[in-house]
Amino acid sequence: MKLLKYSQINKLAIPALISGIAEPILSITDTAIVGNVNYNSMEALGAVGIVGTFLSMLVWVFGQKRSVIASIVSQAIGARKVDEIKSLPSQAIFIILFLSLVIIGITYPFAENLFRFYNASGLILDYSVDYYKIRVIGIPFTLITIGIFGIFRGLQNTITPMSIAIVGTLLNILLDIILVYGIEGVLAPMHIYGAAYASVVAQVTMAGLAILLLYKKTEITLQFSLPFNEKIKDFLLMFFDLIIRTLALNIALYFGSSFAARYGDEFIAAYTIAINLWFLGAFIIDGYSSAGTILSGKFFGENSYNKLIELSYKLSLIGIVLGVSIFAIGMIFYNYSGIIFTKEQIVLVEFYNVFWIVLIMQPLCAIAFIFDGIFKGLGWMKELRNVLLFSTFVVFIPTLLITDNLGYKLEGIFLAFTLWIIARGAPLIIKFYKTCVPLVQKM
Repeated sequence: MKLLKYSQINKLAIPALISGIAEPILSITDTAIVGNVNYNSMEALGAVGIVGTFLSMLVWVFGQKRSVIASIVSQAIGARKVDEIKSLPSQAIFIILFLSLVIIGITYPFAENLFRFYNASGLILDYSVDYYKIRVIGIPFTLITIGIFGIFRGLQNTITPMSIAIVGTLLNILLDIILVYGIEGVLAPMHIYGAAYASVVAQVTMAGLAILLLYKKTEITLQFSLPFNEKIKDFLLMFFDLIIRTLALNIALYFGSSFAARYGDEFIAAYTIAINLWFLGAFIIDGYSSAGTILSGKFFGENSYNKLIELSYKLSLIGIVLGVSIFAIGMIFYNYSGIIFTKEQIVLVEFYNVFWIVLIMQPLCAIAFIFDGIFKGLGWMKELRNVLLFSTFVVFIPTLLITDNLGYKLEGIFLAFTLWIIARGAPLIIKFYKTCVPLVQKM
């Protein structure tokens, strides 16, 4: 048996890692720059956090098509049946884009009511509404980009998505600085609105590049055609399982941000910083999760179950090393991390009270996310759905309510997130080995 090499994993994972951290870097850039504006910085930071939570929900719900497309395409490569699914990606992207536009059309006129639901009020509410009405314009373009990234990943190409993500990230950072702070004598500072416009321009640019490179590098097009591909039913079933899963995930994030906002402006500002740094760590690990999706789908498609087991061992080891490394780096720079985002001492105090919990979570997140990726490649979306429903409604919410009653505030929120991660990862590990080890023994 030919052994799976770490270089084979890294060849896919490192570019996926770089492209994956583009999303949290965009949010962190907005957080850092808005958090350092000359006036109303705490309120602006709170608004970015609240709107970011909702937009992340939209992107994660509808962006699940990337994982499903990658799974179907990678399994088709393993089974040598790529020609049979060429029409599927464009049909999938069209369906999801249409659904997203319906959701945006419903929420846009009721933005104020929406963010009141997140416990936003006063100036934070005003900023949230205005920021959202600009930022939401970029969501359809992001969904196009995510869908095309799924095609490239399924084709074992993570270099192209990485290149697109780098361009979009650098453009967003540059425009953030220019538009938020302005250029003396040329452009007046646009405050939080500049951050919103910068993100939209970056999202449109990335979508344009993704479409261009899809046509240049592959034989797959975005031209919608009928009849529907015979795999569209599989796509929709897996996609809706992942939608339920992602809604459960975002319910946890909603409760986290809602409780933080209820505790006060300094708490939601501190929560925004902490959760964005948590997302950054998660997306670093997600590069190897993506490699797991790509390779597990291919090995499953070609019935190479021994390689599948080997992949899980090696990805788990890499994930633990990454998680411990993030923890160590965070501890070294612990006292310097918060001041990047704000100079408000009342915010920094609350942030430093919980940042250690965010760091401790990293190795646990690594294992959970690695097996998330493997299950996506295998197409086992129903199991992912059930695990998130259990971890959110049986573990996270009850823990949060108990810690809130005990007065732990942000510490309680992140303790609940820690138990939530454990409840996500453990069942996946058990299910994977219980199912796949017997398949190897039958070979």
